[in-house]
Amino acid sequence: MKPLLQALALALYSAVLRLATPFYLLRLRRRGAAEPGYRFRLAERLGFYPGRPPMPGALWLHAVSLGETRAAIPLIDALRASRPDLRLLLTHGTATGRAAGRKLLQEVDGQVWLPYDTPGATRRFLRHFQPSVGVLMETELWPNLMREAVRAGVPVVMANARLSERSAARGERLALLMHPAAARLALVLAQTADDASRLRDAGAPEVLVSGNLKFDVTPPPHMTALGLQWRQALRRPIVLAASTREGEEGGLLTAWRALPTPRPLLLLVPRHPQRFEEAAALVRMQGLSLIHRSSWAEQPPAEAAAADVWLGDSLGEMPVYYGCADVALLGGSFAPLGGQNLIEAAACGCPVVMGPHTFNFAQASKQALLARAAIRVDDINAGVLAAAALSRNPERNAWVQRALGFAIAHRGAAVGMAQKVLDLSRPSGRD
Repeated sequence: MKPLLQALALALYSAVLRLATPFYLLRLRRRGAAEPGYRFRLAERLGFYPGRPPMPGALWLHAVSLGETRAAIPLIDALRASRPDLRLLLTHGTATGRAAGRKLLQEVDGQVWLPYDTPGATRRFLRHFQPSVGVLMETELWPNLMREAVRAGVPVVMANARLSERSAARGERLALLMHPAAARLALVLAQTADDASRLRDAGAPEVLVSGNLKFDVTPPPHMTALGLQWRQALRRPIVLAASTREGEEGGLLTAWRALPTPRPLLLLVPRHPQRFEEAAALVRMQGLSLIHRSSWAEQPPAEAAAADVWLGDSLGEMPVYYGCADVALLGGSFAPLGGQNLIEAAACGCPVVMGPHTFNFAQASKQALLARAAIRVDDINAGVLAAAALSRNPERNAWVQRALGFAIAHRGAAVGMAQKVLDLSRPSGRD
């Protein structure tokens, strides 16, 4: 009875997606008004790829967005080190992920959108590229894609996999769809033992605890050095609000305005580029003076030193911002959103103040607290007070050293993951 119910659930899911396809394409076009990358090669979203099919046997790696693409860098480096003739096929779902992934390509590599999860689109994708093995970064699991991968004989690995308690509970409500998809994974390389346990319960047949690739991401030294130059030139405490999400900036700015003067400089970096102007408007509503990062090239102008707020409206410069800041408020953790990646901050030597909601990075958050590389507070008001105090703390350098030590101590996942992936590569990927 259960296999029949699972088949019916997949059929219903596929029918709904087919009916929703026009609305999906319309949504991409509308989003493309703010981010033109979303209008690029829309036919790929339906599994139609230009030109002749490339030689089969590439290693396919899917990194849906910017965060997953950055996390994939050490894995890609380890794969290339182990197999210098590797041909890589990168797929993405967001414009920022695709832009970041473009920088990782070599001449023999390819890059396309992962198609919408209808049976026809996923089947066309796999027939066109015929990869030797697939790697899904972190949480990306699609029912039709997994069914078609098994039919095409393509083993699929979920790497750097994580599954929070909240996501696991949500997945159970879709168990008829998601459990068969998880069961079709050839291997899951989980970040932590807790993630591994939840992924097994979700149906994954083989799960190994392999660590977190984000610890292996090394910030470019020239970027952290540039941030340090900015901080030294300002001679003023700096607090970074890192990767803030919708609903967080209002409370943050209200609490910031309530600080006694002279306040530190607030460096505000929204998570999503389409929200840059919205965040700027919120700053102006509070009567705070604002300067945009996009208004200068290498070094900030003289008037930037006197601003209340800098808006980090650039892409790919988080290491610069972390290098500039004395301390970072962790976006996504002051509303029930699960928190953002605090490992990147630690790797740049930037201590973190985080709110109560870090379920997306539960283990890393716990480890950072134990290493005294981070502070946890109850709400944004307490967070602003703690960050402002730490930015002026004469013992801040000890926090910096503990953050760096925490990041270094947990490195080493990439090499092991790369070998597990290559062990599953089909013979056609070894030519």
